[in-house]
Amino acid sequence: MKRALAIMVGAALILLLATLTLVAMPYLQMSAEQVPPDLKPYTEQQQRGRQLYIANGCVYCHSQQPRDPGFAPGDKERGWGRPSVPGDYAYDQPHLLGTMRTGPDLFNIGARQPSIDWQLMHLYNPRAVIKGSIMPSYPFLFRHVDEPVEGDKVVNVPPPYGPESGKIVATDDALALAEYLLALDHTYPAPTLPKVPAKASPKSDESKEQRAP
Repeated sequence: MKRALAIMVGAALILLLATLTLVAMPYLQMSAEQVPPDLKPYTEQQQRGRQLYIANGCVYCHSQQPRDPGFAPGDKERGWGRPSVPGDYAYDQPHLLGTMRTGPDLFNIGARQPSIDWQLMHLYNPRAVIKGSIMPSYPFLFRHVDEPVEGDKVVNVPPPYGPESGKIVATDDALALAEYLLALDHTYPAPTLPKVPAKASPKSDESKEQRAP
């Protein structure tokens, strides 16, 4: 009986320690994280687009977390921008960091491709703007009409990717998703970005070698 009680107490202490280490401490640390002054909350339309981003599984193929050059120098070389910091995700519920990069990181896709026409064309048929893209098309987010009416957002898809006749018009869902992608622009300064230590100059390296025994 005493042995069973000791095991139960030990298990409870381990669970408590794990909860404090993995849940409580990170929460306290992140709650004090500084939000970048230039980060703006999502608009209602952008928030709706974010839900469509989740519903259509975009998070399974795209990340939103450029890594520190010390760990992954390739992220910066690909033009994905500075490393992300916790404050960048202050308005993201849930967070969409992603774990796969079947497609490029989208942390700054709004800065790399700031045209809504490009975003809509890419959603309708990625091959129309990126040759050889393996991303699936999302034609169900658009309407094929004979003649657009006032207020329609026409997507001028080039041949052979568009219809032989009529026009492609973006639905409200397509526009919302495109607006969310345009909102992914984190090119503002990050006040909590870790400072990269300066590399030693060749002269300092030579002086160290000369002083070495």
